[in-house]
Amino acid sequence: MRSHDPLPKHILPFLEYCEIEKGLSNNTQRNYEQYLKLFTGWLKKSEQLSLLPHELAAKHIWDYRLYLARIYKTPSGEYLCKKSQNYYLIALRSFLNYLTDRDIETLPSSKIKLAKQKEDHTVSFLEVSDIEKVLVVPDISTPAGLRDRTIMELFFSSGMRISELVSLNADQFTFLSDKSRTRTFELSILGKGKYVRTIFISPRAAEWIRTYLASRRDVFEPLFINLRSKDEDAKRLTPRSIQIMISRSAMLAGISKKVTPHTLRHSYATDLLSHGADLRSVQELLGHKNVATTQIYTHVTNKRLRDIHEKFHGGTNLKK
Repeated sequence: MRSHDPLPKHILPFLEYCEIEKGLSNNTQRNYEQYLKLFTGWLKKSEQLSLLPHELAAKHIWDYRLYLARIYKTPSGEYLCKKSQNYYLIALRSFLNYLTDRDIETLPSSKIKLAKQKEDHTVSFLEVSDIEKVLVVPDISTPAGLRDRTIMELFFSSGMRISELVSLNADQFTFLSDKSRTRTFELSILGKGKYVRTIFISPRAAEWIRTYLASRRDVFEPLFINLRSKDEDAKRLTPRSIQIMISRSAMLAGISKKVTPHTLRHSYATDLLSHGADLRSVQELLGHKNVATTQIYTHVTNKRLRDIHEKFHGGTNLKK
């Protein structure tokens, strides 16, 4: 059937569909909303806000792709890389699939081709010595500095995703009150795709969390709070603010490469593998559903395989 409502009118029902029927995480829903907001903005700029679903054509998609690649700039003034462009296109694909699922005539999602990316499986990570340099940057004599140090200690101890970390609540950590315990603590969290998984917190990270919580003089629910906000509903620290904090700490520590929360996650996995952990165990610790996702850490596994080959394979010791 043909809808008499223009495309932007269908976006809110689509987001509700993502929440209720698809059961997508809050983070994914927010991303879809952000990506489709840019599509709506492009429609407005090109004076096509009244475009109906059945009027959407391949030419519109091509023009939108050109806009993503050549015109649109991020708030920091940068053009979108091909990987980021694809996120916007994937969101639009999902939106068109929703319309089709509702029997609303529109352009098939298969008509949206993604930008080709170079095969680049290199992983950005830090050596433990550099991690230590970054960790000591925050001024722990201040509430914000103590919070930031605790965030980074927990990141490197657990290998959590940033979405998992910001959703933590203070009352999940009452079990850390046992100061005599010297072994690693376990905590069940709601991970990506709303799957429950276990993370591990080292005694060192646990001590930082205890110190941080003891310094709190509030009853706010989130574990990590925005100290500047006076709005109780906006006290939970956002992923973006944590990204900025970690990037700034790395810069002040003299790290030349770009460092993000995911860099700490990569560093966590790299450290485990370099100390002998097997790939499937690291897969579990990272919360990857498929071991193929974990195989991006070939910079470690390839070196270990070479060392094993040199040490144990008799062919390396044959007489010439």
